[in-house]
Amino acid sequence: MKILVCISNVPDTTTKVSFNNNNTEFNTNGVQYILNPYDEIALSRAIELTEGGKGTTTVINVGLADTEPTIRKALAIGADDAIRVNAAPSDAYFVAKQLAEVAKNGGYDIIMCGRESIDYNGAQVPAMLGELLDLPSVSLIKKLELNGNDATIDREIEGGKEVINIATPFVISAAEGVAEPKIPNMRGIMSARTKPLQVVEPVAAEKLASFTSFEMPAPRGNVKLISADEPAKLVVALNAEAKVI
Repeated sequence: MKILVCISNVPDTTTKVSFNNNNTEFNTNGVQYILNPYDEIALSRAIELTEGGKGTTTVINVGLADTEPTIRKALAIGADDAIRVNAAPSDAYFVAKQLAEVAKNGGYDIIMCGRESIDYNGAQVPAMLGELLDLPSVSLIKKLELNGNDATIDREIEGGKEVINIATPFVISAAEGVAEPKIPNMRGIMSARTKPLQVVEPVAAEKLASFTSFEMPAPRGNVKLISADEPAKLVVALNAEAKVI
C-alpha cells in the first residue's frame, strides 16, 4: 500500500493577523508556521494503515525552502519520505496541478488531504486533485477502513452519514475523527533528519484566482444583556434597537 499525504504549511492559530502593501499581502513577520491540523489527521491515519511493513507513507508539500521544518515534523510523526514542490502556493488550482503532476507517476493507492487548510479554508484542492488525476474523490470522511484494495469510508452528510465502498486508487479529504494526531517521539525526531526529502521544480500552471485586498473583521460591539425572565424586553430591544424584527 502506497499512500501520498498532501500537507500544508499554515500560520499557527494564535497568530496575530495583519497585512502589508495596502492590505494586499499577509504580513509574515514574526509568524509561527505549523503543519495544517486537518492534514495531520490524514497523516496519522495513513501511518496507521502502513505501519508494521504494510506499506509506505509519503508526504508532499507545495512550498519554498522555509516550509521544510513543517515537512520534517511530518517525517518525525512517522512518514517514510517527503517531496517538496519548489514553488509558493499561489491558489488552489496551482497547488492541485503541482500535486497531480507528482502523483500521476507515483503509483499511489490512496492520496489523502485534510478537509481544508486553516488559513484560507477553501476545501478545493482535494476535489481538484481527483479531477486532474481522473480518480474518485470523497470529501469530509470520518472513517477509513481497508480490506486489501477495497475501502469502506464513512463521510458526513446533512443529518447523518454516508457509507461508501470504493476500490483503490482514490483521493480523500479527512475530517476530525479519522485518527488522533500523533506526537513525534525522540526517535522519530532524530530519524526525520535523515529521511529522504526530494525537491522537484513546479510545472507551468495557470493562476485562476487572486486576491485584490484583505479586510479585518469589524471589532465586536457592546453587548446588552437581558434577563431570561424578561422576554418582552428582548422583543422591544430587537425591534427598536437592533431593528431585526
